[in-house]
Amino acid sequence: MSTVSMATDPATDTETQWETIQRIILPTEANVDTAPLYLDTGSALSVQLNTMDGSAFTDKASQSSFGSAKEIHAEDFRSRHSTSIRRGERVSFGSYFNAFPASYWRRWTSVQDVRLRVATSGAGSISVYKSNARGSLQHVDTKRVREAGTTTFELSLKPFGDGGWYWFDLVAAAEDFVLESAQWQAPALGKAAGQVTLEITTLNKPDFCLNNLRILAENPTSLENLKEVLVVDQGTSKVAAEPGFAGVRAALQGKLRIIDQANLGGSGGFARGMYEAVENGSDYVLLLDDDIVMEPESISRLLTFADRCKSPTIVGGHMFDLYNRTVLHTFGETVNPWRFQPDQPVAEQILGHDFVRSNLRQTPWLHRRVDVDYNGWWMSLIPTATIRDIGLSLPVFIKWDDAEYGLRAKAAGYPTVSMPGSAVWHVSWIDKDDLVGWQAYFHTRNRMIAALIHSPYEHGGRVVRESGYMDIKHLISMQYFTAMGRVKALQDVLKGPAQLHDILPTKLPEIRAMAKEYPDSQFRDDPDAFPGAKMDKPPRHGQGFAAPSYIKLVPWAAKTIARQLSKPVPQSSKVRPQAVVAHQDNKWWRMSQYDSAVVSNAEGTGASWYQRDPQKLRAMLAESARLNAEILRNWPRLREQYRAALPELTSFESWKKTFEAHSQKSQGG
Repeated sequence: MSTVSMATDPATDTETQWETIQRIILPTEANVDTAPLYLDTGSALSVQLNTMDGSAFTDKASQSSFGSAKEIHAEDFRSRHSTSIRRGERVSFGSYFNAFPASYWRRWTSVQDVRLRVATSGAGSISVYKSNARGSLQHVDTKRVREAGTTTFELSLKPFGDGGWYWFDLVAAAEDFVLESAQWQAPALGKAAGQVTLEITTLNKPDFCLNNLRILAENPTSLENLKEVLVVDQGTSKVAAEPGFAGVRAALQGKLRIIDQANLGGSGGFARGMYEAVENGSDYVLLLDDDIVMEPESISRLLTFADRCKSPTIVGGHMFDLYNRTVLHTFGETVNPWRFQPDQPVAEQILGHDFVRSNLRQTPWLHRRVDVDYNGWWMSLIPTATIRDIGLSLPVFIKWDDAEYGLRAKAAGYPTVSMPGSAVWHVSWIDKDDLVGWQAYFHTRNRMIAALIHSPYEHGGRVVRESGYMDIKHLISMQYFTAMGRVKALQDVLKGPAQLHDILPTKLPEIRAMAKEYPDSQFRDDPDAFPGAKMDKPPRHGQGFAAPSYIKLVPWAAKTIARQLSKPVPQSSKVRPQAVVAHQDNKWWRMSQYDSAVVSNAEGTGASWYQRDPQKLRAMLAESARLNAEILRNWPRLREQYRAALPELTSFESWKKTFEAHSQKSQGG
């Protein structure tokens, strides 16, 4: 994306070279349902602010005009960069993918001024707008055009200290108005763009992986600065065996390389990508999940931004919902240091924001710059200078590897930016429940390890206390497999960091092997695989399914645990479930009232039979309490142990030994 143009400065009579840093793009024919992320229609309305105190005006009746936007005419799209505007109509590029995130460029780069170039044909007007951190819209300039040509606007980044965007609207006159192309530009860097190793870690998702390789192959500009496209294939269903692979490999112009590696998890796959990017001399590694659909323009945007950052900076893309593609999962994440849980940097942020319901111009919190601790490794560009300095991923298989790396980088002076306008589509967490089942082991262990390394509090804040609470919730919900995974996790935390590389390929099979001992982990896809549900005795007064209040929580929990430990399981509950519970109703305060129930999974593909077992409850409750108490008591010692081991655990030498022990010869493209 290295379009260069010249402009003469009248004051000095010298020419300035300008480079394109962001192009206006439109969705592909296969993704027209995502059109609201690319453009918008209707008048340039924004949130109303009280002019005395700056507060938002929340009278919903006055907001009804927001719904006056007209339907987007996807049939008017001429290409990925060009569209027609029908006579008398307005189209706005104040959208997620096409507005210019000015505050991010002002904060993290040395760019002080940008230029907007809009090439059009036909008659109409071009209006430029900006917003501030509160989401208030401000008109900048309007120019009328009557014939084919290019219109430019010189724009300063000075007003964008805390937030704000630039964008432009097009209004057609008495005839159709055509946007031929448009670019946001900055003064040229004077040096070549950085070289990137794009790495995809995949496990038995060859169709997803091949689709993303095909997207790359069909967008040659995305390949321009890719030194290598690396697929770390850790599965048994190989990408190279997929129909159509040979054609995609040829289209990737010899840049594709596949490494077959044992399943070392996401951390093992992404660490391999980091390692290879340093080895081949790349300036960056771009880490991608396999089960995504990428917006290929994001690659150029991340690289262009990273090249202009004041210091080496990790630059990541956002995540949209793969099955509801206008829904944004998160706009940026931090780690709450007291609870040591992922958190939102801005209180007003909404997880799952739908741009169809409220577009960029209408949503105030989207205009405030969001500063983050880390970016998910569904799409993250990491400078190899950072990797050489702080090492590779922590060897923790999955979960918390990206957050821990971001915190480690931040402590070493390398910030992370979650960059608006760069994104992938990924299965949202609504369609997963990775706190239950085999992944609970990794969530529990890795959160505790990350807290030991990075928590600023003497005994980790609330992390150990919340660990105990979570154990109780799973146990009284009859989720014994999950609870045992958590017990194993705490046991391994206490064993210390030296084992982490050794157990990387073996821990998942070990945890999954336990599943046969627990009915709650044995799924059936046939609804009739279980006996019909029947309650011998209905809930008291038809109640029993309300969450206890905060004030009553402790006595309620004590009473519930005592009842589950002392009350025998009725024989009828051993031969048939008492209820069939949908996944969204699988809450600890509800499940604790049953002796047995059939519960569906998050994906909707099956269900398992939860059965109360006082003996399992007693044993695991005691072990959980013992382990959490031991970790809390030994926190200072464990903290020093893990922090001292971190450089060795994440070193090139340690990872090289792990790779060599679990890899086959790589296949060039």
